[in-house]
Amino acid sequence: MNNRKSMGKPKNSVLLPVAPGLAEVPGGYIDMRNAIIAKIQESRLRFAIQVNSGMIELYWEIGNEILNRQKNEGWGTKVIDRLSKDLKDTYPELNGFSPRNLKYMRKFAEHWPDVQIVQQVVAQVPWHYIYQVKLKEL
Repeated sequence: MNNRKSMGKPKNSVLLPVAPGLAEVPGGYIDMRNAIIAKIQESRLRFAIQVNSGMIELYWEIGNEILNRQKNEGWGTKVIDRLSKDLKDTYPELNGFSPRNLKYMRKFAEHWPDVQIVQQVVAQVPWHYIYQVKLKEL
C-alpha cells in the first residue's frame, strides 16, 4: 500500500489515487472502454434523435393550432406577434419562437395537414444510417 501513487498531499492519512497509465491496465481494458464509449455515444445520439422528432411534431402542433384559429376565428397575424412575445416571456431560455418561426410552423401545418403523415415521415428518416455514421466517427 505504501507504493501506491497518489495525487496531492495526504489529508488525515487519506491518499487520492491516480489512474494508472495505459501500459499498466489489464488486457482487454481498451476493448471494454471502447465498447462503453460506443454505448454512451449511441445512447446520446438516440436521445437527440428522439428529441428532434418530438420537436418536429411540436412545431406541427403549434402551427396547426395557429392555422385553425386563424381559419375558424378570423385571427390575424398580430396574434402571432403576441404569441411570440408570450412564449419568449414564458420560456426565456428557449429559442425558436420568433414571429417568423411561428409563421413557418403555420406553413408547415398548412402543407402537411394530417399529423399522421408528419409522424410517418419522421419515422421514415433513416436513423440507423445516422447511427452508423456517428459511431464510425468515434
